[in-house]
Amino acid sequence: MDIVYIRELEVRTIIGIFDWEREQRQVVSLDLEMGSDIATAAATDTIENALDYKAVAKRLIDFIEKSEFFLVETLAERVADIVVNEFNVPWVKLRLGKPGAVTGSKDVGVIIERGSRR
Repeated sequence: MDIVYIRELEVRTIIGIFDWEREQRQVVSLDLEMGSDIATAAATDTIENALDYKAVAKRLIDFIEKSEFFLVETLAERVADIVVNEFNVPWVKLRLGKPGAVTGSKDVGVIIERGSRR
C-alpha cells in the first residue's frame, strides 16, 4: 500500500467545551496519511486515476469550517469517515491537533487510524 499525504492543513473552526471557545474560531491542524495504490496513476499520468489530495483538502476544509464540535475526538472521527467513505480510501491515519490549547505546549490532540469496513 502506498501513502498519499497532506501535512499541516490548518482550518479555523468552532471547537471546544468552554464558553469562550464556542464564540470564536480556533485553528485545528491536520496531518493525513491515506492508503492508495498509486501504480495506475503513475502509469497513466492522469489525475482521474489518482487520489486527488486537493479535492480531499477542499472537502475537509469546507466540512471543518462549518462544524461546531465540542471535542477533537468527534471531529477526528468525522474527518476520517469522510476520507474513507467519500474518497474510497481503504486506510487513513489522521493527526488532529489544537495548537495552543494547553499552556506550555505547542499542540495537543489525537491520532487515529481507520479503515474501510468492506
